[in-house]
Amino acid sequence: MTQLSESESKNSRTTRSDLTTKIWGFATGMLALCIPLSTVTNSGPLLPLTVITGAAVGTGAVWQSYYKKTGDSDLLINKLEIMEERLANLETIVDAEELNFQQRIKHLDSKDHVG
Repeated sequence: MTQLSESESKNSRTTRSDLTTKIWGFATGMLALCIPLSTVTNSGPLLPLTVITGAAVGTGAVWQSYYKKTGDSDLLINKLEIMEERLANLETIVDAEELNFQQRIKHLDSKDHVG
């Protein structure tokens, strides 16, 4: 339905790239700290693997959130269109009932004046 403009797409790509760079920059710093710690604490490759896994999951979340947002906006637009259609249908029903109600009142008023 809605396409991102080229500038929005570039901005989004730049933002995602910047976030990915920050994630992996911090991960590199943590690896520099945890590799010597893993030899001292006898934890083996557990700490470095945890850092790498966390950075990979964070990167995936950053890039996946972009695709989710564009899909969600399409879904919201569809829901909004459905709600507007339903509201128009309800307004039509209410208008018809109101007209019917006014006709009944006029009919009853005319009976009161005749009787």
